[in-house]
Amino acid sequence: MVRKKRTGPGSPGESSGEASGASGQGSSQRAERAPQQHGGGRGLAPQQHGRGGGQHQGRGGHYQGHGSASHYPGSGPPEYQQRDYQGRGHPGGGPPEYQHRDYQGRGHPGGGPPEYQPRDYQGRGGPRPRGGGVPQPYYGGHRGGSAGRNVPPGPSRTVPELHQAPYVQYQAPVVSPSASGAGSSSQPVSEVSSGQVQQQFQKLAIVDQSSTSQSSQLAPASSKSVRFPLRPGKGTHGDRCVVKANHFFAELPDKDLHQYDVSITPEITSRGVNRAVMAELVRLYRHSQLDGRLPAYDGRKSLYTAGPLPFPSKTFEITLHDEEESLVGGQVAPRRERQFRVVIKFAARADLHHLAMFLAGRQPDAPQEALQVLDIVLRELPTARYSPVGRSFYSPNLGRRQKLGDGLESWRGFYQSIRPTQMGLSLNIDMSSTAFIEPLPVIDFVAQLLSRDISVRPLSDSDRVKIKKALRGVKVEVTHRGNMRRKYRISGLTSQATRELSFPVDDRGTVKTVVQYFLETYGFNIQHTTLPCLQVGNQQRPNYLPMEVCKIVEGQRYSKRLNEKQITALLKVTCQRPQEREKDILQTVHHNAYYEDPYAQEFGIKIDERLASVEARVLPPPRLKYHDSGREKDVLPRIGQWNMMNKKMVNGGRVSHWACINFSRNVQDSAARGFCHELAIMCQISGMDFAPEPVLPPLTARPEHVERALKARYQDAMNIIRPQGRELDLLIVILPDNNGSLYGDLKRICETDLGLVSQCCLTKHVFKMSKQYLANVALKINVKVGGRNTVLVDALTRRIPLVSDRPTIIFGADVTHPHPGEDSSPSIAAVVASQDWPEVTKYAGLVSAQAHRQELIQDLFKVWQDPQRGTVTGGMIKELLISFKRATGQKPQRIIFYRDGVSEGQFYQVLLYELDAIRKACASLEPNYQPPVTFVVVQKRHHTRLFANNHNDQRTVDRSGNILPGTVVDSKICHPTEFDFYLCSHAGIQGN
Repeated sequence: MVRKKRTGPGSPGESSGEASGASGQGSSQRAERAPQQHGGGRGLAPQQHGRGGGQHQGRGGHYQGHGSASHYPGSGPPEYQQRDYQGRGHPGGGPPEYQHRDYQGRGHPGGGPPEYQPRDYQGRGGPRPRGGGVPQPYYGGHRGGSAGRNVPPGPSRTVPELHQAPYVQYQAPVVSPSASGAGSSSQPVSEVSSGQVQQQFQKLAIVDQSSTSQSSQLAPASSKSVRFPLRPGKGTHGDRCVVKANHFFAELPDKDLHQYDVSITPEITSRGVNRAVMAELVRLYRHSQLDGRLPAYDGRKSLYTAGPLPFPSKTFEITLHDEEESLVGGQVAPRRERQFRVVIKFAARADLHHLAMFLAGRQPDAPQEALQVLDIVLRELPTARYSPVGRSFYSPNLGRRQKLGDGLESWRGFYQSIRPTQMGLSLNIDMSSTAFIEPLPVIDFVAQLLSRDISVRPLSDSDRVKIKKALRGVKVEVTHRGNMRRKYRISGLTSQATRELSFPVDDRGTVKTVVQYFLETYGFNIQHTTLPCLQVGNQQRPNYLPMEVCKIVEGQRYSKRLNEKQITALLKVTCQRPQEREKDILQTVHHNAYYEDPYAQEFGIKIDERLASVEARVLPPPRLKYHDSGREKDVLPRIGQWNMMNKKMVNGGRVSHWACINFSRNVQDSAARGFCHELAIMCQISGMDFAPEPVLPPLTARPEHVERALKARYQDAMNIIRPQGRELDLLIVILPDNNGSLYGDLKRICETDLGLVSQCCLTKHVFKMSKQYLANVALKINVKVGGRNTVLVDALTRRIPLVSDRPTIIFGADVTHPHPGEDSSPSIAAVVASQDWPEVTKYAGLVSAQAHRQELIQDLFKVWQDPQRGTVTGGMIKELLISFKRATGQKPQRIIFYRDGVSEGQFYQVLLYELDAIRKACASLEPNYQPPVTFVVVQKRHHTRLFANNHNDQRTVDRSGNILPGTVVDSKICHPTEFDFYLCSHAGIQGN
């Protein structure tokens, strides 16, 4: 996978980045599976590798600030929970409600950190007092090695002693590129109007404000008030090479494009029905009324033609026949006909001249209307052939139809999108797979869903809930009426069994049971009378259909959340070697035969069937620093890989007291003890100060008693070590391989209730107990308890561009949204920020719940009224800036903000809102404090795939056949004018 970045001049985004993921300092999401590591290690030495490595794209901008500040105490709103991956607390600068946590589990100093030795990597982590109050912080190594325990913690101040800069209204500064990016450009997004921007972003001003700190707030004229920086030039660093991309050159047509508004009465919400109406209209009137034109239709309100229609406005009467009516008993059944009135009215012309100017770099604004027309034209034929899902198309005939379990199967398909690039118009084609509901009889689907024979015993309440959740909204067809397969959409299940259901059959009040009605009317004897019926009507007029007379209609995508087993099966289907994916993409393009596409021919669009050849560069890897006591004090990764042989962690953490709980029934007590012993030894070998024995022997507990077991074991351990003034440093947890919600429940309890660092291990790894796995887990534990695995040599020697020259804080931000169907769940925003400089290896994090599926991070900056303090400012940015100052003793003089999860349609919204929040947070700390900001949007789901030009050349591919880590592309397939690039930051383990 390639990650794409949009960034501004002077951004540090262009680096190979092998070290960050490979150093083992990340945290896993499920059962803390240690990353697979590749290389030439042996014995006890694990091989390190950046997990999930991929190619990414980024875009954004560099925005200059002004002013400075000597210090900035402050506080924040009480609803924040500042946390780390490990769940340790530390004193924040704000009110006592804050739980300020960092990724390493160490507390940040409350005041200045005189004891912090940022360049001393010989020591161990220090103690963390806890219990009853805010823990005293400890932040650095000690020259005496493990004697670091005796170093006193840094000073702290009580909350009343903290003060805050007076809040003043902040006027947003000019958002402009730095000097190296002369000029500006913008790419307006059709979904965002100027009125929406004014309403959403509190009428923010975007005016020149180089020195003033107090001003009134004005509204921007439109989203174009924010201009993305122009590309300052192409990079030159690294070894040049050529790669192939799944972009296919599209020749720009020279025909006039006309847009017509379409009104269909009665109004239909289904795009499928709308398309059927328009298809019938074109079939009947193409040559007589449409002047032979073959229009492209978006399924809603717009129709496009390659040239004008012979009328400005015209009304058509269309008759549509229902698809499910056919033969019954050898005779034609009465066909239900629906009448529609269609009005086609001229709306506008899409000028392709402006698009050509934009592609040539002579016009800053992309004509979105013209691009949209071309995209709709190329989607017309696939929409008719396949099942469209978003920008992708799926079909069981495209191969790789695989069962996923529980009544689901995967369909193969392809993603398609027309894009403006430096080489002109480009058609991006990528392979895709998604889950569909198997076209099974409903009885069989339910049996698979419940994994049992449903005729053996009645359904339980939980079974009913599961069935209802899976089938709600699913379309079925009846099978008891011969060839007449009428279709219905399921709305629910009956609360009664089929044998207990009855309904009136006439106006005289005659009542029949469902069983009796089906036998007398259709001669169908219902067998599964104990099962509920499907409800296909509304509550006022319900219709009952026995499960055994219904079959699921083919081609329905499953949009709900997949379970772990289904996800694993889907990943096996989608994971492909680069050569296989490249071959499938080329076959898809050939199969689609764009040169024969009647719509492409009508509009004059020609698609090249060859992959684009693109110039690229491979950036050099960074050298990594390890502890001086190891035989190897530093290492230069090769092809994104290295191992821990003869190396020790640069800062080994301390784990003096730990415990273990086993939730796997397959792991005996002796096996759990043996695993913990081997893990402790590996932690010691790797450079940690790790106690060889736990406080208590491993405890075996049942998963359903997770909360009781965790809290009881924690209290038992604390009863032993609390009299000594000690705390429990680590909890090792053994989980079943398929643990469902157990992992999430465990982390929630440890993080929010106990404030306890935990490390989870799966049962399969306990039995294998490989040295490589143990070493990887040791790396994760070390980071969690406050250690450092490695640092960049260039960071120590202050040679990282745009980071090492002055104190720089690096932010990372993302929003996680609920799965489809979870309509009441909030979205979760997370922001992390570096807490050391120049090393940039420790991070603190904040999380905040916000409105459902809200992409803008709402709590970056907040203002609220406090009864005692009056107007108070806070928010995630401010808290992390304060934390950085306390940890390093310096205020950031530069901000680098990496933002994930933003689609192109949200660029302007996110940049305008969140950049302003960053500015306000800085100004709230001290009026003239405005450091320059580099805002980088990182995209992973952009569907661009890069392939080696020669898969057999071992010098240009890694062991999986992917392009080399550090490969960067900033030409040809990138934006015509704006600053973006593609970067492969890690070596690929699987897939492409």
